[in-house]
Amino acid sequence: MSDFDLTDLLGSDVGVSPATHEAQSPVASAVAAGGGVAYDGADKLSRLAGWQPPLRSADADLLPLKDDLDARSIDTARNDAYVAGGATIRKDSIVGTLFLLNAKPETKVLFGKEDEKWEAEAQEEIETKFTLWAESPQCWPDARRTKTLTDIVRLSVGVHLMGGEVLQSAEWFDDGRPYASAIQMIDTARLSDPKDRIFQPFKGSRLRKGVELDSFGAPQAYYIRSGHPADYRGNVIVTPTWKRVPARKSWGRMIINHVFEELRPDQTRGVAAMVTALSEMRMTKHFRRTELERAVVAATYAASIESEIPQDVTAALGGGAGDGNATTTWMMAYLNAVSEYASGAKNLHMDGAKIPIFAPGTKLKIQNPGANSPQGDKFEQSLLRYIAAALNVSYEQLSRDFTQTNYSSARAALGETFKTMMSLKRIVADKVANFVYRLWLEEAINYNELECFKRRDVPRFYEGLNAEAFSACEWIGAGQGQIDPLKETQAAVLKIKNGLSTKETEIAKMSGGDWRKIARQIARERALDEKYGNPSVYDQDSKDMENSLAATPSDGGKE
Repeated sequence: MSDFDLTDLLGSDVGVSPATHEAQSPVASAVAAGGGVAYDGADKLSRLAGWQPPLRSADADLLPLKDDLDARSIDTARNDAYVAGGATIRKDSIVGTLFLLNAKPETKVLFGKEDEKWEAEAQEEIETKFTLWAESPQCWPDARRTKTLTDIVRLSVGVHLMGGEVLQSAEWFDDGRPYASAIQMIDTARLSDPKDRIFQPFKGSRLRKGVELDSFGAPQAYYIRSGHPADYRGNVIVTPTWKRVPARKSWGRMIINHVFEELRPDQTRGVAAMVTALSEMRMTKHFRRTELERAVVAATYAASIESEIPQDVTAALGGGAGDGNATTTWMMAYLNAVSEYASGAKNLHMDGAKIPIFAPGTKLKIQNPGANSPQGDKFEQSLLRYIAAALNVSYEQLSRDFTQTNYSSARAALGETFKTMMSLKRIVADKVANFVYRLWLEEAINYNELECFKRRDVPRFYEGLNAEAFSACEWIGAGQGQIDPLKETQAAVLKIKNGLSTKETEIAKMSGGDWRKIARQIARERALDEKYGNPSVYDQDSKDMENSLAATPSDGGKE
């Protein structure tokens, strides 16, 4: 764990004026006369007397424990099947199989008036060229040349689950790539306070866990360690060094993309949501292992021989004295006589089944491996619900248990999960993809690679809000999924017909598709059906289509 100066973390005078009057504590006698504290939650005399958590800043709470929390979260995601499954659910629900760009440049800002024709042409060209570059098997967006844009976004969503933050840097390669821009994914453990230099504050700046902040708390630079603190190096000893990387270039180009959601003001680093349930996750894993071991031990013994003679009687008879005592000698003589008799008998079998013979006062007990199982299912369900809440997925999705789910509850659970996934998409996936897209678009415009920008009145990229207007876009990830396709298709059609939604929105929501590509494909299918004289489903009467959608399954002709 890194050493921290807690006196710096406990408070800050960053741009904040002190209060003109100090708060005065009420007199104890006045509190007692008033019947105690005004809020029960502040009572220090009842069962809450032992609950006295410290009140510290966000960084004082988090930064000294950040490494331990990350290590435990990563270990849990690595070794717990349910948590690993929850991470996959997040990736599949947010990103899906292809993360598509939906470019929406703002011509009102760029040219002073809306130009729908230019917007349509620009969208087509930008989306086509960017997708070819971003999803190429050559993995151009990745500095390591191992990941496409979709791979990068999926990795970022998984990293955010374990550490609560994502760190990326913009790189430039003059090695013959179609575009020189690329990004490098950086393990957040490398973002740390430098040990190879003394930090020199400048105009009120300060250093917090590798992030250099100005007097208002805005990141100015990031200190990146040359390698992971516990990297695999064999027997090679490497002295670590730190590189100071500015947050952005002087003209505005972003160099570092540090994605995390602040839970409190003045928070410098991210924390994973799953840390709130680390104890329960660990308990669930140990519970499953203990139950498995108990079941294995129980299944090892098919039966046992139990004595009906009380222990005190056995002891009085000398049964615990070992070989040579009178009781043991008598019992062995008895069993030998029975064995000699049984060996010559022909009636000690029933239809081929043997009749066992035991010592006096003993009986055979058949073991049932599952008979002595505790109420483990309900206990594990409660733990899994806790974990599902921490991972922001439904219990049914996490456990894959849909046995007690009906359509209404499944639809409600899916809807709540979808809202959460859309929020995470906006917070994590979209920011990661926007970082890549903006770097590419800036380079493509500056090098005159886009035909739609070869006009005289194109403004400069980093003037005013032009960069935001140029790179305005939406991202199409995974569709919501359907429980009842018929009902949900009917609802989508009704929303479009009544002006409550659009084809673009509903197609992206239901299937994660691009409405322009679907429209072009429909036109091709229409033309092909007409060429070969085939009836086209797109030419059916709208009333017939509504009737088919409203139809109910046949009952086989029974009335």
